[in-house]
Amino acid sequence: MIRSGQGVNIPADAIVTPSARELLQDIETNGARVIATGAASAAPASADKLSPPTKKLTSKSPKSELEAFFNSPYALNLKEQICAMGKRLWQREYVDGNGGNMAIRVGEDIAICTPTLVSKGSLQPSDMCLVDFEGNQLLGTKKRTSEILMHLQMMKKQPKAVATCHCHPPYATAFAIVGEAPPTCMLPEYEVFCSVGVAPYRTPGSPEMGKLVADMTDDYNTILMANHGVVTWSHNNIEEAYWRMEIVEAYCRTIVVAGQLGKPINTFTGPQMKEILSIKKSLGFVDPRHGLKECELCDSGDWRPGATCQAPASGEPTVGLDPEAEAAVKAITDQILAQMK
Repeated sequence: MIRSGQGVNIPADAIVTPSARELLQDIETNGARVIATGAASAAPASADKLSPPTKKLTSKSPKSELEAFFNSPYALNLKEQICAMGKRLWQREYVDGNGGNMAIRVGEDIAICTPTLVSKGSLQPSDMCLVDFEGNQLLGTKKRTSEILMHLQMMKKQPKAVATCHCHPPYATAFAIVGEAPPTCMLPEYEVFCSVGVAPYRTPGSPEMGKLVADMTDDYNTILMANHGVVTWSHNNIEEAYWRMEIVEAYCRTIVVAGQLGKPINTFTGPQMKEILSIKKSLGFVDPRHGLKECELCDSGDWRPGATCQAPASGEPTVGLDPEAEAAVKAITDQILAQMK
């Protein structure tokens, strides 16, 4: 109907697919400008249309070229990927309210990112923004995320970073709150896909926070931000950055539970860990332990699993006889003995 110029008067008994519904929402939001691009996206996209543009784009490219790219089937596919990851973050309760944000590098110094004040569970492709690496918004009807500087500083510092993802998974964020990286050498999936460091707290969205995180990207692809949350990056795609969230959260939850079982926790041997790191290196994943000796690979610092209780620093001992309780027990015992006689 759109391609033939009939407008968007959908019959009442029509079955509207999710992608068609999103297209109609884009048309309603952005007007006639989207109808032309919608016609292209309504038809099946060929492989070449989903390939990156042959001409490299920058923030200095003509606005017409940036608009053409931003409304292309290729860019729409990237926007849909972000929306899909946002829904998964929300469904897993890694975000609350309008928390969390993502970005994908699409040019020398430009990126597509999520908007501010929108739940990740209800993102639409039309919500996305195009920004330069200084945080200036180039395109998009909604305002870009307030934490975009962190994502951009990561991409500037780490040329391999294609996509970044930030959210607040509870168990991993708990480790961030206590300023402790999870112990290592327990599960192979975590060791292969994640390399976790801890950045000290700075105000979210501030340049200081972005710099602290960006400076860690040469060694870590998963960074716990003290008293805040987690951010990951991938040299492949946004889904891989999201996968790291699932893996680090599942790992943190698992070792917390393991610490409550009252049994010693088994860890990998040096040779076993060396083999895992070889796999990790072959996949192009960063890790500060590449090149270390086997005996140095499983140092988890002072972390100890399990719940602990801290006794008061001063006052009466917490272990010993309570005179009042002893007197009550003696009185009851005497009464029982008297009755028995």
